[in-house]
Formats: sequence, structure tokens, C-alpha cells
Amino acid sequence: MEGRWVEVADRVLVRRYAELDLSVGLVVGDGGCLVVDTRGDERQGAELLAEIRRVTRDPWTVAITHSHFDHSFGTRPFLGRPVWAHEGCRADLVENGDRARDEWSRYYRDLGRADIAGDIARTEIVPPDHLVTDRTRLVVGGRPIVLAHLGRGHSGNDLVVHVPDAGVTFAGDLVENGAPPAYEDAYPLEWPATVAALLDLIDSLDPPGGGPGGPGGAVVVPGHGDPAGRAFVVAQHAEISALAGLCERVAAGLLSPSDAVRLSPYPEETTRIALGRVGHR
Repeated sequence: MEGRWVEVADRVLVRRYAELDLSVGLVVGDGGCLVVDTRGDERQGAELLAEIRRVTRDPWTVAITHSHFDHSFGTRPFLGRPVWAHEGCRADLVENGDRARDEWSRYYRDLGRADIAGDIARTEIVPPDHLVTDRTRLVVGGRPIVLAHLGRGHSGNDLVVHVPDAGVTFAGDLVENGAPPAYEDAYPLEWPATVAALLDLIDSLDPPGGGPGGPGGAVVVPGHGDPAGRAFVVAQHAEISALAGLCERVAAGLLSPSDAVRLSPYPEETTRIALGRVGHR
């Protein structure tokens, strides 16, 4: 999907980027549109806005799925219109945004990507100005939108964006396709319950007859990787539940970390990071 929009349901578009295999979204209505995530720096955000303007000239509303740089640092070009996110997203950007900007700029510089490093370093971090605590319902361009914080998982401020009339859910990094879930900032013992709540949301808010393709045809857009269906989320829920169980056994002294690595559905690095996150508040 690099460089072009793909319509995954009626006027619901996904745009993919090779850098970090990132997916962003656009929901087009009548007289308004919803932008899901703004990419990783101010220049990337401006590029995204230019591409949105090729699709629609209507005013936008923004929803940020979580505070990590690749989803939220491109917000400044979108100022002047509402920017929605979980309240913890704002708190994290205010408290830790400058540090994250420095860390990611240094990361790309060490990779030899001075262009990306410079773009991140020059970015002004803009916190959201409309906050969700639990669940908020919007109407954007005549289309109903549900913003829901279902619990902690990939981060402490994950927000899912559901488009009921299309059967599409933007899951952020609660779901990841093509790579193991990222646990660096995660809550591994809570993540399974959050994804279970995501499945309940999909089931409860899908239009009659299901999403695209009929019953069970809901589309789930991960923060990274190809759009998928409900079955993919069920399979990933089983994997993160298995890893959560291993984390609990290690924390209780019933299993060694090396045995957890051997039994894990994910690679060693992912598993050890998850083990190290147990107990974080």
C-alpha cells in the first residue's frame, strides 16, 4: 500500500508506509473526515495531510491511537481542528515527549538515517486537545465513530477507533500483523483482557449482517501491517494470552525465564522484553 490509499470498506481508506510498516486511516463522510494517526514527525504529517487533500477537501477530525512517536508526532500540520486521544496519551506526550523525540532522533542517526533523525529533532510535539477517558461517540461527516479505551496493552493509553457503519476497527498497536507485538512499553498481564474487549467491541458494534463480506467479515486495521479480519485478532489474542501466562509463572517462581523463552509463541527478544515489563505500573 506504500504511496496509495486502499479502500477497505465504504469510504474507509488505509495508507501504508514502508518505514516501520505503518498504517494510517481516513474515514470520509459528507462534509467531514476522520484521520487516524498522523505519522512520526512534522514533515511526515504534512505529507499525509497533502495526500488527504487529494481525497477530500472537507474539514478533518484527528484520532490518535496512542502516544508512541510513529503514530502521534506528525500532528502539528493538523492543528486548528479537534485532535482526540486517550487522556493518558496527552499526559505521556507532555511528560515524556521531548525525551522520546531525542531518543528516536538518536536511533535514526545511529542507523545512518540523518534525514529522518533531523526531521524528528525539528518536530514540535503537539498533545491532543480532546480527551477520552473510557468511551466517546462522535459523528464525523454524518458517520458514527466510537473511540474506546479498552484497557492497557501495547501502551498505557491505547485507543481504538471503530466505524460501525462500515464494520472497520482501527486497533492501533493492540494488534500487529507481520511482526510480533511490541512489548517495550507494554502491560503484558493486562494485554489479553484488552484484546478480548476489542473483540467484544467488534462483535457488539458491527452493522447488521457483519462488516464487509457478511457476518464475521469485520475489518481490523493494525497499527502496523496488513488489514486483517476477526479471526486474526482471535489468533493473536491466544498468543498474547499464552505469553501472559508464562510471565505470570516466571513472576511466581514456577518457571525459569529460559523455559519461558522456549515455550513462548514469540521470539526470544520479544519474550524477554515482556518478562521485564511485569510489575510496571
